[in-house]
Formats: sequence, structure tokens, C-alpha cells
Amino acid sequence: MKRFVFITGFLILVMASFAQDTTSKIHTLDSVMITSLAQHRIRPLPVTVGTFLFSGKKSELIELSALPADIANKTGRQLFSKIPGMFVYDMDGAGNQINIASRGLDPHRGWEFNNRKDGIVTNSDMYGYPASHYSMPLESISRIELVRGTGSLQYGAQFGGMINYISKLGDTTRPFSFENISSTGSYGLVSTYNAAGGKSGAFSYYVYDYRKARKGFRDMEESRSSAQSVSLLYAPTAKLSVRAEWSRSMYVYRIPGPLTDAMFAVNPRQATRKRNYYSPDIHVPSITLNWQLSPATRMQFISSAVLGRRNSVLFDKPSTVMDTINAATGLYNNRQVDIDRFNSYTYEARLLHQYQMMHHETVLVAGIQYMQNDLHRTQLGKGSTGDDYDLTLVDPVWGRDLHFKTKNIALFAENKFQFTKKLSLTTGVRVEAGRTNMSGTIVYYPENQIPVTIHHRFPLFGLNILYKWKKECEWYAGLSQSYRPMLFKDIIPGSLFEKVDPDIQDAKGYNAELGFRGRWKWLSWDVNGFLLQYNNRFGTLVQTDNAGTFYTYRTNIGNSFTKGIEALLQADWTPAPKWMISVFSSTALADARYTSGEIKSGNNNISIKGKKVESAPSVISRSGFTIRYYRLSISGLCSYTSATYADPLNTALPSASGSVGLVPAYSILDLNAGIHIMRGLDVRLSMNNLADKRYFTKRPAFYPGPGVWTSDGRNCTATVSIKL
Repeated sequence: MKRFVFITGFLILVMASFAQDTTSKIHTLDSVMITSLAQHRIRPLPVTVGTFLFSGKKSELIELSALPADIANKTGRQLFSKIPGMFVYDMDGAGNQINIASRGLDPHRGWEFNNRKDGIVTNSDMYGYPASHYSMPLESISRIELVRGTGSLQYGAQFGGMINYISKLGDTTRPFSFENISSTGSYGLVSTYNAAGGKSGAFSYYVYDYRKARKGFRDMEESRSSAQSVSLLYAPTAKLSVRAEWSRSMYVYRIPGPLTDAMFAVNPRQATRKRNYYSPDIHVPSITLNWQLSPATRMQFISSAVLGRRNSVLFDKPSTVMDTINAATGLYNNRQVDIDRFNSYTYEARLLHQYQMMHHETVLVAGIQYMQNDLHRTQLGKGSTGDDYDLTLVDPVWGRDLHFKTKNIALFAENKFQFTKKLSLTTGVRVEAGRTNMSGTIVYYPENQIPVTIHHRFPLFGLNILYKWKKECEWYAGLSQSYRPMLFKDIIPGSLFEKVDPDIQDAKGYNAELGFRGRWKWLSWDVNGFLLQYNNRFGTLVQTDNAGTFYTYRTNIGNSFTKGIEALLQADWTPAPKWMISVFSSTALADARYTSGEIKSGNNNISIKGKKVESAPSVISRSGFTIRYYRLSISGLCSYTSATYADPLNTALPSASGSVGLVPAYSILDLNAGIHIMRGLDVRLSMNNLADKRYFTKRPAFYPGPGVWTSDGRNCTATVSIKL
């Protein structure tokens, strides 16, 4: 490790020594975002944004202010309608979390992405539980930056890439400005977002408070959420700024429980649980320093944390087991209490330097990231027999009481070489080195058999090429290695009859892509092909001990390979003054299959070679239109997702509990309308699932319970926005 630090530092010094003094020639300006009121068009990110380098990478920028979408409910298929291949898992219709993935990856709370807000990591624990439990209101977001997996060297090693939510800022032309966004809609939806911001001298600020309540589409379903944020910026000069921020999100979701396929067919709105609750309460404090050292060099330092808890109290049984009164006690059975306590700290220093080489501008990005996490997991607590949200234990002993502590350092560097005015090549390296220690007790398991130490050591390499064919047309290509550390749940034995492979390895592989994007007159497009290799997938096998007793063995079960095409086409016309017509089609075709491996089935191990990867649709297609006349706009969207399997064995016939089986294909129709009444006053109306389609998107293997989870039927939302 010390040798690598020395070599990396030496290489950066050598590259800098070739750099010419260009301070009189290069002037770096802050990015300027121009939003057209006439249309919503997805654009790639600029070559550099802050201290990030995106040359030659598959990237997309979503402007929320111009997006025809149901923001209040975070309707994913509308938010990412123009992102080809974005699979949306509708866990609940309340919009508590955004569950997305692309290229055949797992959509659970976006944990295949490096999730960020304003460049700050929000994954709860990158090495123990990388789901993003922090859930900011989209009313507070101005745009979303999305980078696919070939950009992973700079920000993290995730297969999915990075998603970065950029927050709104206060009006810097005056000391005080105010915004209110209020929504009401189906199933008792009521939400309000109130924000204030401004600037005085070298200080600027932005604060908001958000509240939301919703009964839900299904019986016994209910959600209450809130979020707050305070952001203070001090910029004594144009070259130096310090931003301190604290953000929090919290919600309590009453979970209606999983259904069997028979229950879903009879009444998809029915509930099997009324005493199940889930509630994450997450705080994200941060300090960000931006320093323009010279016109050619800028530096950024971020110190941030993800603190809080993930709480649940559940009657955690299959959908075929009803939650009824126990005849012996006259009460309900005790519920199970689980609490995760997150203590994740990230320190990141980044440097971007521009210099001249071979008479062309070259860009170097380098940095270091240090993470220190302590995930304290307490599970299998014996909870109350009541029906309210109550985390009280009737027995103080937890079934599992474990700490998952990680220390990890990553060094990275990427350099864009500009060979001609049209052709550039970006190459880079990222080295991850760290260690995870697990300690604690499991009441049913010998303490000396619990895995204790896991090492993370990965050198990752990447290459991107950008060729500007014409003024508004370019080719891009890239190849980048990725990895994903094994999760906490992957190494916790579920019973005495489970063992964990002491040599279990982190998943690793690569992303590759080749694309062509651009614009010609009224037509814009971004079409690409991709490959994704995912090795060392986690799973379970059947083994026998010396006595011939069967046991479950948690280990790496095999590899998968995904290939596909992603295409976005959009056409915009202005047939007459004050009129605008826009149509688009966003489609992805993918084939995600296991290339090797086997998995436990009963008391046998079955080969899964050639089987489709679970929850990986072969076709995801969304097409829509927008018609705008003066201040009025109407948009329609048709979303299609093909059928998927719930398990690696590709079981087609649903099980009795609904935990495995085919997830049928579905098509959804949405309609959005908006009117700009006057300056500072806008009204939006969203009508979702117009055909009242009964469908579900996934059969989850764990939370919120194995089985069928009904997605929302027809619903509507009305939103009023006021700016003062």
C-alpha cells in the first residue's frame, strides 16, 4: 500500500512537470446551466464539472424544473423516462425511496449506484449495507446527474455508476426568497415543502422543511414522512468557499404485507399485515471546501457522514401465514424488532489541473477517499404484541448483536489526453485497500465460527475515448473495472445449519460501452451498446459435513454477463409561434444471463449456467410526447417492462407464498399537465396509471417480505408552486 502511494504521487509529480504554465491562457469558469422552457431534453454532462472529469463517459443530466413528472410521489418511471434501461422497482407508491437499477443490476434502494447529494456520499454503509436510506424530497432538487459504470474510477467502484442529486440554491440576488410547493392527491396524499434562501455579503443560505402524509393504495397502508435541511455558504473571495450543511430525512411506513398470486388475482389491494412498520431516520452532515488555486487548478475537500437508524417491527412470516390472535394467549404473537445503527464517515480530497501538452489542453484529476464505518446491527429482538409502531423489547437479549467495522482508503487518478481537436483519450486507475471486521454475538451460532476479517484490495483500471465527429455529434467508448464488497447480510448465517465460506470474495467485473450521441436540426439521440461482466455473485450451496449432515454454505456461486443496446431518440418541432411539439422513445434491450455457477435447490445444487439473471428485464421501453402552447403543456407517457424471473433457477410457476415465479410484463399510461399562471405561480396535475393496470414489478427475496407487492392503481396528484 505504501509503495502504491509513493508510485501514485511520483506519477502525478512527473505529469505535472511536463505541464506548461498556462495561467495566462486558461480561465476556468463556473458551469452555467441554461434551461429551455420549450422542451425537456436529456444532455450529457460537460467534460468537467467541478473536480470531476466526464470525458467519453455515458452520462445524462435531468433538469427537474422542465420535467413532466409526478415529483411529489417520486414516480420513478416518469423521473427517468428518458434514461434508457432504467428499471424501477415500485416497492410502495408513497415515494419514500427511489429504487432503480440499469443493465440487469439489483434495484433495491439504488444500492448498485454510488448515491450522492451535491457530491456527498449518501449510501448508508458502502461496505455493510450500501442502500441509500436517506431520502430527500425531490422538491428540493434542481437536477440529477447520472453516470454509468465506466466512470467508476473517480467516485467509487460501483457497477451501476453514480447518481448525484443537485440541490436548489437560494436567490443570490437578494437577502431573502421563499418557495412553497404543496401537493394533494389520491389516497389521502397531502404534502408541503417550504424553503427560504438568500445572500448577504459573503454569506448565502438555503433552508427547507418538508412534511408528507399518505394513506396508500392498499388496505392498512400508511406513510408519514418529513425532511429538513440547513445549508450555509461562506465565500470570502471568488476563489474560495466553504459550505456547511446538515440534512435529515425520516419516514414511518405501515407495511401492508406480501400477497400470494391467488390473493393478488382476487383483490390486489388487500393486506396481510396491519402491525408491520418500517422507519429509517437518517442525518447527513457535511463540510465542503472549494478552492480555485489558480485559473488552471481547483481543489475540493469534503468531510461528511451518514448517521442514523433503520428501524423495523414486523410479524415476519410468509404471506401464507396469517397474523391472527393466538388462541392460547388471547393476544397477537410477538413481533420481531430489527435496528441498524449507521455510523459512516467519508473524507474525500480531489484535485483537477489543466495543462498544455502537444499544444492541446490536457486535464488531470486525482484524489484520495477515506471511509470509516461502523454498522451496528441488532436483529431478532422479541417485540410487543401490539399493533402500533413500537420498538420496545420484552426480552433485552437480541438474537443477533453484531458490529461491522470497515476502514478503507482509495487513491485515484485520471488524465484526459487531447490528441487532436476532435480526439481525446482518458485513462485512469483506482486502488482500493481496506479491511472489515465483524464482531458480536448470534445466540444460535458458535461465536468462534463467525467470520471476523475481510480484506478489500483492488486495483481498478479504466479507459475512455471521445471523438467529436461534428459540432453536435460525437462518438464515445469506455471500459472500466468495477467491484462490489460482500454485504453484511451475505455473511450472517441464518441458522446453526448455515456456514459461511471463509474465503468468500467480493464481486468484481467490468463495464464496457460504445455509443453515438448528438443533435441534427429537430432530432437528438444517444444510442449505445454495452457489456457488463459480474463475477463472484453471492448465493448459497448445499454441502455435507463429515457425518453426512446437510448444511447451507454461503459463498460465491458464479458469474453473469449482460449485453444490450440503449437508445434515446427525441424530436422537437415549433410548428407555429407559442407552439411546441416533442416526442421521444427511450428503449433498452438487454440479455443478462449466468455464464457459470450453481445454487441450492432443496438438498441439491442445480446448475444455473445459461439462466437469466433475476429482475433483469429483456425490454424496457418508454415513449411519450409533450405539447406546449404558450404557458400550458400536456405530456403523455407509455411505459413497458417485459417479464422477469424472481430467482436464478428461473422458476416460472409461482410458489405457494409468491416468493418465486414469473413477474408478468406490464404497460403503464401516465398523463401530466402544467400551466404557468404568472411569475412565481405554477400548477401541475399528474394522472398516473390511467388504465388502472393491476401489476407488480418484483418479488423481493427479503425486505419488505417475500411475495407479491402490488403497485399503485390509478391515482392523481395536483401541485401548486409559489415563489416569492
